[in-house]
Amino acid sequence: MAKPPVPAPRPDQPRSAVSAFLQRAASVPSLRAAPSPARLIFAVDATASRQPTWDRACHVQAEMFGTTAGRLTVSLAYFRGHGEFVASAFLSDPAALAAQMTGVSCRGGHTQILRLLRHAEAEAARARLHALVFVGDAVEEEPDPIWRAAARLGARGVPAFVFQEGDDPGATPVLRGIARHSGGAWAPFDHRSPGALAALLRGAATYATGGREALAKLPGAGGLLAQIGGPTR
Repeated sequence: MAKPPVPAPRPDQPRSAVSAFLQRAASVPSLRAAPSPARLIFAVDATASRQPTWDRACHVQAEMFGTTAGRLTVSLAYFRGHGEFVASAFLSDPAALAAQMTGVSCRGGHTQILRLLRHAEAEAARARLHALVFVGDAVEEEPDPIWRAAARLGARGVPAFVFQEGDDPGATPVLRGIARHSGGAWAPFDHRSPGALAALLRGAATYATGGREALAKLPGAGGLLAQIGGPTR
């Protein structure tokens, strides 16, 4: 049975219900301990328009590690230029991840979201992958292959947390579709809310290490749980 469409946030809300909840979830100190470190791919669009957001992500990426107490490893992935796609090893130290990001400059080119999703599929086939986080603002590819790849991730139990900067009307339905088909969640942010991306990253990492069961115990979790599907970690 097809999943019903996810209702859009009300335009009068300064930040989405998902974003607000993720900030609250990130402040909870005790989630269910994972039997082994969770693996998360942190992917950022590094095409030309993205340099300010890349710089912001570089400064806040440590938020993913701050609430997980050594229970998370993160691989940085990005695309830029003419077909360039890079993915790092899985790292457990925010300083090491920052070192991977420092000095990377954004370059003009087209989005490679389908390539990213296929990379996540390959990682999930190699070893358990607990979440994909994607930060971007545009889509320059056909949506159907992207959604099919997202659905395959969902079938493997890999939710995609899609954090969209801005409100590109062409990108929004595709990015929301990635979240929906994978059993993940979508949330917007912009430069007027500098703490939003940090809070979203904390929340995604918290989910990757604690799962739905942990989030379900929190007051006010309904907005996020309404989007996220699939089993607990």
